[in-house]
Amino acid sequence: MALPGTTEAPHFDRAAFKVDRIFVTLAADGLTANLALTPDEQEFKCQLAPNIFQPINNAWGRKGWTTIILAKANEADLEAALVMAHVHASGKARR
Repeated sequence: MALPGTTEAPHFDRAAFKVDRIFVTLAADGLTANLALTPDEQEFKCQLAPNIFQPINNAWGRKGWTTIILAKANEADLEAALVMAHVHASGKARR
């Protein structure tokens, strides 16, 4: 919520965080979150830290949506991934 313009709303069984569009959803159990990355960013994160980042195994995953396992991520991992996803969801990134 500290990222500029971020709001929270329910999204199916998850909490969704968005600016102009959703950039992260948090599982109801709080164990994982799904992040909107680019396919290249997803590939990099998953190769760099496969115990923390995993591609979602569906069409959304092929577009870059990536699961982060929160218990295995440190604060720097989480912050960097959230900022990356936030940039993509911001209208500024699409201009």
